[in-house]
Amino acid sequence: MRQDAYKKIIDNYIKAYNEFDIESMMRDMHDDVLFENISNGEVTLITHGIAELRSQAEQAIEYLREREQKITSITFGSDEVEVDIDYTGVLAIDLPDGSKAGNKIELHGKSISKFKDGKIIELHDIS
Repeated sequence: MRQDAYKKIIDNYIKAYNEFDIESMMRDMHDDVLFENISNGEVTLITHGIAELRSQAEQAIEYLREREQKITSITFGSDEVEVDIDYTGVLAIDLPDGSKAGNKIELHGKSISKFKDGKIIELHDIS
């Protein structure tokens, strides 16, 4: 695939994510997609396959009433795209760590997407 096709897939995913649109988020995911969330150097979540990723995405929308990812830079590899992200969100519920509903979350991180057969086969979110 060409870089513009990868960028379109990434843009579509981020737009769908920001809009809480699970169906559109899954549109360009490979059936065997691996998702990892890495926070402060530790893997905090792993899903295997599109069904697990969909389930996690559906659960995650309950935690936030607003969320937005913005691309700050993008780097293309042969079958991989690394995107630097600014993330903001507003909690919808109180969390066990003491964070309260209404609190704003701001993170800087990156997402690494690997592609197979024109779809995302691996997605690693790192913050």
